Amino acid sequence: MKPASLITGLAWLFTAALAAPLAAQAQAWPTKQPIKFVVVYPPGGASDVTARLIGSKLQESLGQSVIIENRPGANGIIAMEHVAKSAPDGYTLLMANLGPNAINPVVYKKLPYDAIKDYAAITLTTVVPQIVVVSPTLPIKTIPELIAYVKANPGKATFASAGNGASNHLSGELLNAVGGVKMQHIPYKGDAPSLVDVMSGQVTVALPTAVAAMQLVKGGKLTALAVTGNKRLASLPNVPTVAETFPGFEAVSWGGVMATGGTPPDIVARLNTEINRILKMPDVAEKLEGLGAVIVGSTPEEFDRYVKTEIAKWGKVARDNNVTLD
Repeated sequence: MKPASLITGLAWLFTAALAAPLAAQAQAWPTKQPIKFVVVYPPGGASDVTARLIGSKLQESLGQSVIIENRPGANGIIAMEHVAKSAPDGYTLLMANLGPNAINPVVYKKLPYDAIKDYAAITLTTVVPQIVVVSPTLPIKTIPELIAYVKANPGKATFASAGNGASNHLSGELLNAVGGVKMQHIPYKGDAPSLVDVMSGQVTVALPTAVAAMQLVKGGKLTALAVTGNKRLASLPNVPTVAETFPGFEAVSWGGVMATGGTPPDIVARLNTEINRILKMPDVAEKLEGLGAVIVGSTPEEFDRYVKTEIAKWGKVARDNNVTLD
């Protein structure tokens, strides 16, 4: 063999030797160990419910245990860092959502993770509109009436959020901007305690997720003025969208599945196929839609582009309203 040919042959063998373990690992997946499905919030919320529905079905289809691991704290940073630093082998998944993945990058000066590079997008699972709600004791039934009320009571109207920098903090600021009003922001530690004060009338308005507010609205404990998605919810057909008053308004929470950045493409593709199939199952769809979620299912590339668009959108809202966190 000529020297040049020998060098070429050795180079090919070296490359093949490096690729072989990765290929073998991908082909063997997921037989090595249980899959951890990390949720950034405590049990019971939209992310947790979605992850558990998907996880149980995924366990059946893959023939491997899927363990839901709730890692709440620090606005999702604890869970996000854990997944970012996990091995990119398909055995650690993330229930991604708006706050940690698209808002944290624009409100925190420094994060221990890169919201794009450290994660492999798999699929956008659901979009969850927020609901603009007030106490039934207030003389407000529509968005125009809310705006009129705020203007008639300067400096008195307030809006609650799940915390500084939370998605419904920024959506409340966006509502302020399009309505030409200034409701004072009152941060809480989650939607649940904020809604207690809205129901009592201590706070004027809140924008919880449909999942958090649905039962309270249907039970008559909160008045729903509008939903923040671009379409009315099938579960609340008589409640208009904010966009019917302010065209173009959209402020939705969303959920999706990601893996650690660098996860082999064939594992990402397999997960995309399995999870999108699960989202179409009647019992899964009925449960999620009953909670006010809109089922999506996307390609990895579509989900990646969506996250980048959300970061840009909420970055502008954060800058316009000087929303920053240390």
